[in-house]
Amino acid sequence: MMFRKTAAALLAATMLALPASAQQGEETAQGDVSVTIYQNGQSLVQDIRELNIARGTTRIEFPDVSAQIRPATLSFNADDTAIVEQNFDFDLLTPAKLMEKAIGRTVTLVRTNPATGAETRERAEVLSTVGGVVVRIGDRIEVLRDDGLPTRVVFDEVPPNLRARPTLSVTLNSSRSGMRDASIRYLTPGLGWTADYVALFDEQSGAVDMQGWVTLTNNTGTTFHQADTLLVAGDPARSRGAPNRQLRRDMVRPGTETADRERLGDFYLYPIDGRTTIANAQTKQVSFLDVQGVPARRVYTIGAGWQQNDDDFRPASSAISFNSSREGGLGDALPAGTVRFYQRDAQGNPQFIGENGIGHTPMGSTLSLRTGDAFDVYMKAEVEDRKRITAAEYEASERYRVIEDGEVVREVQVDRAVDYYRTTMRYTFTNAKPEPVVVELTQSGLGRYWWGWDYRVVSEDVEGEQLNHDNRLYRVSVPANGEREVRVTYETRY
Repeated sequence: MMFRKTAAALLAATMLALPASAQQGEETAQGDVSVTIYQNGQSLVQDIRELNIARGTTRIEFPDVSAQIRPATLSFNADDTAIVEQNFDFDLLTPAKLMEKAIGRTVTLVRTNPATGAETRERAEVLSTVGGVVVRIGDRIEVLRDDGLPTRVVFDEVPPNLRARPTLSVTLNSSRSGMRDASIRYLTPGLGWTADYVALFDEQSGAVDMQGWVTLTNNTGTTFHQADTLLVAGDPARSRGAPNRQLRRDMVRPGTETADRERLGDFYLYPIDGRTTIANAQTKQVSFLDVQGVPARRVYTIGAGWQQNDDDFRPASSAISFNSSREGGLGDALPAGTVRFYQRDAQGNPQFIGENGIGHTPMGSTLSLRTGDAFDVYMKAEVEDRKRITAAEYEASERYRVIEDGEVVREVQVDRAVDYYRTTMRYTFTNAKPEPVVVELTQSGLGRYWWGWDYRVVSEDVEGEQLNHDNRLYRVSVPANGEREVRVTYETRY
């Protein structure tokens, strides 16, 4: 373990004696670069360079391509040429790679005496770099380690298969010689973008100010200089099996409005004005949305399963709801990203109150983004009463039963013995806020079995809204600094 650490420290501190062209920074070899960046972590790079191509079979090099290029996606085009072969050299010039490529070769070790400043030079053959650097100096074997003496390794030359920059080489046949445009096009991971939203929520006025930022991240190993950049909101499919489509918990209802943006098939396009340099290992942000005074409200929600008996009170979930419509909303389609909410304190300073992610959202959608658990609003669900009832009692609650002149004109025949139940749920809400709140309670688990879909809600303190066969929504108003009990009675076959 000591050798691994000291060898790494030695390589990190090594000063390499290389040709002057390798030591000095070079201008980019890129030409007219266009980058289309998708939100699934891949990008399309198009690079047009003016090259002098000789007649016959020749080899052309394209340095400064992505270090993560997908070679199978490459296409090359130049007038009067035909491609024969293409190679991508991704073995980049690093101290560790230099040492690996020097195995079996001779290098010069230069050690400096810290007391006198005198240098000593020795020729050494590199034997191994596994777990440390092992060299042969004369008739002795030595492991290079960081022993406090300044040491550097001098290489006679750069190995021909090491590149200072990621390089694509193309062998082609040309029917003529001369200058012409040569273009390459390829896909690469490592260059992507996300949308980040900053939302300032004003609870008193019921509005939110929102600014949207495009966040570009480049980890391709290459800088793209003065690139014409286009962002695509959407996830083009790749051959990786069936997509994982998760439930959208952030969107209450998708919109039906078309945003005023260019579309490409099922994707929206977000061009960045002017050309921009996307540096390697850089995060860049560009504003694309700035809207004030969008109607918004705080929403408290909580759920309860069928026959749920809480041991204790549970906090309601706090969310902020708004719309992305053209009239009375954000007025735009929203790319997937993260919305971070802020709210001003008593001194007027914005304070962070929570964040949540959104998926690709069409214009006109209603969103409800959870920001955390409520501090002051709680609920406890309990089964207050549950008993078995007779089939006659169960059938008596049928609302479509027809009775004329006191006589039953339609009888329900019971084909098999069935157990019926009457269940009363009690929901207790508490509110420590100085103002009343409305809590949206969703009772789930009602449509459990196909043979029990004829369940009934025979009484409820608050009129509910049937969202679907399995869920019923209750909007419960809870007084300020108070509590409220709500009871609902169900008759079921389960």
